[in-house]
Amino acid sequence: MESVVQWNLEQLNQFVASVEHGSISAAARHLGKAQSAVSTAIGLLEADLGVELFDRSRHRATLTDAGQVLLREARELLRQAHALEQRARALTEEGQARLALAFDEALPYAAVGTLIREIARRAAHLELTLLNGTATEVADYVRQGRADLAFHFDRGPLRDCFDQRHLGALPQGVFVASGHPLLEKQPVRRKDLARYRQLVMHAEDVQETAYSPKVWRSDSFYSIAEMVADDLGWAILPVNIAQYQTLPKPLRAVHCPSLALPLLSVRMLWFQGRPLGEMARWTAHRFSQLLQELAAHAQPPSHG
Repeated sequence: MESVVQWNLEQLNQFVASVEHGSISAAARHLGKAQSAVSTAIGLLEADLGVELFDRSRHRATLTDAGQVLLREARELLRQAHALEQRARALTEEGQARLALAFDEALPYAAVGTLIREIARRAAHLELTLLNGTATEVADYVRQGRADLAFHFDRGPLRDCFDQRHLGALPQGVFVASGHPLLEKQPVRRKDLARYRQLVMHAEDVQETAYSPKVWRSDSFYSIAEMVADDLGWAILPVNIAQYQTLPKPLRAVHCPSLALPLLSVRMLWFQGRPLGEMARWTAHRFSQLLQELAAHAQPPSHG
């Protein structure tokens, strides 16, 4: 038959306090309790555990070998109890225990990184899950229930299962590798672009405009940027991707006024009809602010 635990955290606390303050009487003064109450609590703890914690054969009670071992266990249990209490309090204040966020890999790292650091400071006890993928993949994470919110570049109409909110917009441009013939004379016309291979973003159920009869497709802006850097063609890219520091070589912007490229809309989506918790609402609001700040300071593509 399993024994029933009779001891409690208050007894452990009085045991640890007696050790840390040097005596039972000093612990009683610190805890605001009668010395007899603390002495009784420790005696009951010893009886429940079946071991002597203090050697009382001398004038000043000292820890037994068992007491030294169990002191470490008691401190760890009290630490865990304090952490549990703190987390419960934080969850009461924050109103949300878990949050799963999915980010389009093409979104600016500066904005995403700042958001995550601020979540850590604002909700230290939140259990956070971060997912990354293409615009289509992060939408699927929400549909599958793996993510509460997804943030991505607007790639077209959504399925009926989603609600959405516009958060901001970022610039895009036409980019090529250094030395590409399109850089020799600017501005260029659409028929100039049509002479060279275009690298096009490919997403499910979205038909991107092709201005060249020669087209390669990829589902990743980063993959397209790498191919542009390798001089495999030109592409329309978000400026933050074209300026990514780890590309094999810098990309150059091509000025084509007839394209009149609009800003790329960034949206948040979540499962239709599901209410957003306080932390989710704050996350949406703060990420929108970060995108707006980034757009306000963004440098337009330098044509050369």
